[in-house]
Amino acid sequence: MRIYISIDMEGIPGTFNWEQEKTNRSSIQNCMFHHIQTAIESLLASPQASLIEEITLADSHSAGDNLDYSITALDERINLISGCPRPRYMMPDLDSGYDQVWFLGYHSGTGALHGNMDHTYSNSRIHNIWINGDRMNEALINAAYAGYIGVPVGLVSGDETLKEELLFYLPWIEYITTKKAIAKFSAKNYSQKLVDKQIKLSVLHTLTRTKEEIPLFVFEPPLTLKIEFNHSSMADQAELMPYTKRLDGRTIEYHTDDYAILFEAIMVLVYLAQTTPM
Repeated sequence: MRIYISIDMEGIPGTFNWEQEKTNRSSIQNCMFHHIQTAIESLLASPQASLIEEITLADSHSAGDNLDYSITALDERINLISGCPRPRYMMPDLDSGYDQVWFLGYHSGTGALHGNMDHTYSNSRIHNIWINGDRMNEALINAAYAGYIGVPVGLVSGDETLKEELLFYLPWIEYITTKKAIAKFSAKNYSQKLVDKQIKLSVLHTLTRTKEEIPLFVFEPPLTLKIEFNHSSMADQAELMPYTKRLDGRTIEYHTDDYAILFEAIMVLVYLAQTTPM
């Protein structure tokens, strides 16, 4: 059994504001380390522990430099992916040989009502993003890439709002609720003991299911990506990518039949939009 864990920050218990990374980054890193450590230790204490061949951790928040390498000392089967930029951003080196994908510390999509640090890839660039007409968040976009590869998403942790966003699309997942958003930059973080207890139970439950028993989340082609940027100048830059179509001042559209291409196109468009200040 191989487990792939993609890790973000905004849904980690103990976090509430991006300013924390400037004023007390070590606290953020400690919160992330504890959350991931608890999930791994729960996995290694499970009845399926002897079946585990590999645990891949993808540090996927910002520059991918948040999780200390010492996390791999928990077990020789643990690998850590760090650094950025990189291909497939939050899902690097995922292949069809994995049995489950887990998303830890994930957050709600841009514009969510009462979503703690809500955004989709770029708070300063992306105003809205849709795939085949459905409004997206990072968890859904990444889950669809995993589904395209042939690997199901079994477990997610994050705030109450993300849980609501995923309920319709991924009703089968084990969900660990870490906090309740009071506002974008305010959260009611739940007790570490309570969250740790939820992690242990959720890990045990999801490991009882085989790869074939968990549904895949996929988008059927033809695929349409639509991104509304925060400013028209950002759409000006994004429109430089071949085969994009400008819909209005802030919105571009992109069509393909291959989800892997769409998945990479999202980050290309975000990086292009970052080349203009406004």
